[in-house]
Amino acid sequence: MKRRKFILLVGGAAATCAWSLAARAQQVMPVIGFLGSTSPGPYTALVAAFQQGLKETGYVGGQNVAIEFRWADGQLDRLPALAAELVSRKVDVIVTSGSVPPALAAKAATSTIPIVFHMGADPVAVGLVDSLNRPGGNITGVSFLTYAAAPKRLGLLRDLIPALKVLGLLVHTKDPVAESAVAELTAAVRPFDIMLHVARAASGRELDAAFAALAHRKVDALIVNTDPFFRTRMTQVVALAAHHAIPDMYSGRDYAVAGGLVGYGASITDAYRQQGIYAGKILKGEKPADLPVMQSTKFELVINLKTAKALGLTLPSGMLSIADEVID
Repeated sequence: MKRRKFILLVGGAAATCAWSLAARAQQVMPVIGFLGSTSPGPYTALVAAFQQGLKETGYVGGQNVAIEFRWADGQLDRLPALAAELVSRKVDVIVTSGSVPPALAAKAATSTIPIVFHMGADPVAVGLVDSLNRPGGNITGVSFLTYAAAPKRLGLLRDLIPALKVLGLLVHTKDPVAESAVAELTAAVRPFDIMLHVARAASGRELDAAFAALAHRKVDALIVNTDPFFRTRMTQVVALAAHHAIPDMYSGRDYAVAGGLVGYGASITDAYRQQGIYAGKILKGEKPADLPVMQSTKFELVINLKTAKALGLTLPSGMLSIADEVID
């Protein structure tokens, strides 16, 4: 065989082999299905935190793992179909975002594909796992138990507004665990003879009406419950509180940055990072049943000093000293 022909044959074989290896690598790249109950815009930073967690386990989106996003855009009735899409796509892991509804939709869609949830509710109480330490089945995740923080939020508000006698609570009408938040706060205010008014909303128009009703009730302060709907309407919620001059408290830092008075709760950013770590561990072969539900331990207190001044409030020095962040 002539030397030139031999080189062409070897080169062609090498190219074919390289193409085959590349194609095979592409075929075996794991796929994560990301199921969200809202729209992607308000969750950009949180998705980035999730991807950071993945990176800590050695996975980088687009390089050695693919991520397929499905967003319900606030239409919760779309979640079952979107979950079914991801199951038919045969993804390796389903990650859910937006509290309880997407997690329940994923659980209903598959009993074999691993699921990693993220929520502020109690996953045992809503029927997702058998227990926090031994979740069982194909599901585990991250819980930051927002409702358990009700006494602490109330204590902060009482320090800020010593004459607090009428408190408002805003919840999402369609939140399946909203009543847990109502029950927690009702129990927390009872010893202090504080009247609690619960307002509900599931649309922009209903938010306007809810704040008008709270203002009519002359609430001294307002706690806005954790819910993806309120995150997508963050600008409107904060603006309505400012318009009606209602001191407002939220479950996370982002609201205080947007102009809310106080944000106190588990770091949602850190919780999403932890969710990414769990997804990466599962891709490496660990089973959801063997991964205890992580409970967020990193809590943040963020105060917007500018908003406090606009409301005519003087912040106690003790509160400022324990704040993780004060926004001027």
